[in-house]
Amino acid sequence: MAVFTPVSDDQAQAFVAAYPAVGEFRSLHAIAEGVENTNFRLETSAGKFVLTLFEGRTDAASLPFCLGFTDHLGQAGFPAARPLRDCDGEWIGVLNGRPAAIVEWLPGAWLRTPSSEDQAAAGAMLARLHLAGASFEGRRVNPVGRAAWRALADRCAKGLQGRPRGEDLSILIGVEAALARIGDPFTDDLPGGAIHADYFPDNVLFEDGAVSGVIDFYFGCTGPLAYDLAIALSAWAFDGEGRPIAGAAEAFRRGYETVRPLTRAEALALPGLGEAAAVRFTLTRLHDRIFHDPTKLVTPKDPQAFFRRVDWWRVVEAA
Repeated sequence: MAVFTPVSDDQAQAFVAAYPAVGEFRSLHAIAEGVENTNFRLETSAGKFVLTLFEGRTDAASLPFCLGFTDHLGQAGFPAARPLRDCDGEWIGVLNGRPAAIVEWLPGAWLRTPSSEDQAAAGAMLARLHLAGASFEGRRVNPVGRAAWRALADRCAKGLQGRPRGEDLSILIGVEAALARIGDPFTDDLPGGAIHADYFPDNVLFEDGAVSGVIDFYFGCTGPLAYDLAIALSAWAFDGEGRPIAGAAEAFRRGYETVRPLTRAEALALPGLGEAAAVRFTLTRLHDRIFHDPTKLVTPKDPQAFFRRVDWWRVVEAA
């Protein structure tokens, strides 16, 4: 369960009192999904909301971008959870020493085994996100971009010093080889803008066979749109062990390009961006496993499952 900072009913009630549109506090329930922030389902006299406390990897200075991006998308008719303002007109408050926000509760649930039609629908929605976000003026450097990969790899190496050779070290050796091979995949000829940067199945909600909401924009940043697509393909087109799902990547990309066709430069860059995406998520998962705090109620994800995507993208690039 992803609860890093506990919140009592009395604390939640006091926090909610500053948000006029939220209504009177009724109950608070921890949300199990997620590994970055602490999330609760907040029930009030006005309905259901999400209360989020932002933990270490989410920089408080980035929250105006992230919440502004979702608010911008919501105003454009995109199904993103818009943040609520407190009585001073602010989106961000402080709860238990953490920056905190209340956002809309979106209907639906994420799909464990999406069909080809679901894959295509998710791809089309990502393209809609890119189009709707084109007019968003905020900018944020990718917090887990190329510079962060090097820093994460170095920290992982230090964390493994003195340990017997094992899977984590083997993964790190493979990551180092991939980093040397990738270089800088973010070339200037790629269309860019505001991107989600974490468009995984558990951040896309479905209801009645259609996408009903997109959540968790806290890795959102400015970057190449094709990199966002590469991240999504790396997430949607593989099973939990990192094995490719037959036809999934094709269905997702087909759905995306029915709304926003890729430029030639993007199509050529996509395999390299996919390998970069696989390395990025391998590194954060490897780091979280090496430095896991057993007192936290969250289980680190397997970095090996994501590292397997690197080889798949290399085959695509060679084809």
